[in-house]
Amino acid sequence: MTEFKSEFLRTLHERGFIHQLSDETGLDELFATETVTAYIGFDPTASSLHVGSLIQIMMLHWLEKTGHRAVALMGGGTGMVGDPSFKDEARKLMGTETIQANIEGIKQVFANYLDFSDGKSLMLNNAEWLLPLNYLEFLRDVGQHFSVNRMLSFDSVKQRLDREQSLSFLEFNYMILQAYDFVELNKRYGVRLQMGGSDQWGNIVNGIDLGHRMGTPQLYALTSPLLTTASGQKMGKSMNGAIWLNPDMLSAYDFWQYWRNTEDADVERFLKLYTTLPLDEVARIAQGDINEAKKRLATEVTAMIRGRAAAEEAAETARATFETGKLDLSLPTAEVTHAELTEGIGVLNALVKAGLAASNGEARRHVQSGAVRINDAVIDDEKLSLGENALLPEGVIKLSVGKKRHALIKPI
Repeated sequence: MTEFKSEFLRTLHERGFIHQLSDETGLDELFATETVTAYIGFDPTASSLHVGSLIQIMMLHWLEKTGHRAVALMGGGTGMVGDPSFKDEARKLMGTETIQANIEGIKQVFANYLDFSDGKSLMLNNAEWLLPLNYLEFLRDVGQHFSVNRMLSFDSVKQRLDREQSLSFLEFNYMILQAYDFVELNKRYGVRLQMGGSDQWGNIVNGIDLGHRMGTPQLYALTSPLLTTASGQKMGKSMNGAIWLNPDMLSAYDFWQYWRNTEDADVERFLKLYTTLPLDEVARIAQGDINEAKKRLATEVTAMIRGRAAAEEAAETARATFETGKLDLSLPTAEVTHAELTEGIGVLNALVKAGLAASNGEARRHVQSGAVRINDAVIDDEKLSLGENALLPEGVIKLSVGKKRHALIKPI
């Protein structure tokens, strides 16, 4: 089926969000005739989500924008157990304080995409109903509906077992808890649809089956494709690690640069998925100059999550740096003390401090390959020490790795 009656499913289909649907005809009819409440779960494994989660956040955004109610479910309860889906090994268990701190950090992003006023959309925490559970009652009322044989058949489990990697009893319970979330959300908030990445299909279908056995109305599943770039790299990762969504973990400039460096083959697809630009405008942009299209992509995505002013400042910083060659003091900046600078900072240490290398070893490789410049001059001495004599008239030291990555060292 490619022609949807409902605006929500039609929008998701046209923009490339849909991978699987459990009952597309029934779900389309539901969206066409009712205000639907749907949810996506997010694991609080860090204090920020990264770009890999942005496709899910955009799905919730379109859900709300087309007149329905979005639920962002924080896994405060399931986060204490850990999701085994396609992970090579078990996650380290987190305490309740760590989980709560992570949830508070994650909340920052959603206000840019969803309207939580007057219950238009909701942010919930499954700890609300999971933590008070009586274990024996839960086994009796919920556990009886699960077949271990069927759970062992899921790809997420089979991959671990095929590699002879341990799958703990805690992780096994995650599937039951996530299924129970769906049923509980239906009971409390009338949720009819769970969405997620394609790796969550088995967990979501479990919830539909449990709902059927426990007397809920018909529940539905919708998954998005697991995205990789045209070269096969996983979304959300870069040479320097995760591309975090929170501003305290990644500057607006670095976030903008990530999208500016999108591969040519991905630009139109990413404009559809990660911006709200009309599709005819997306097509027009994609057919024009590819570098201008990348800049527009970077600015629109950054504007949604960091604000229009921050996006335009990042774009101007990039323009000044790359097109005029002028020093822009808005570049990402690492601060050092005057005492440190007087004593001298090793170039490898400086590159790590500035976020241009993850370790001294990586920094050394950059120097040895001729990719490092200090104040626009190529250096080849990995033992070079930067002192006050390296300061530019603007009172900073400019560090560069390659042509696109720049940062400043500033004494305080």
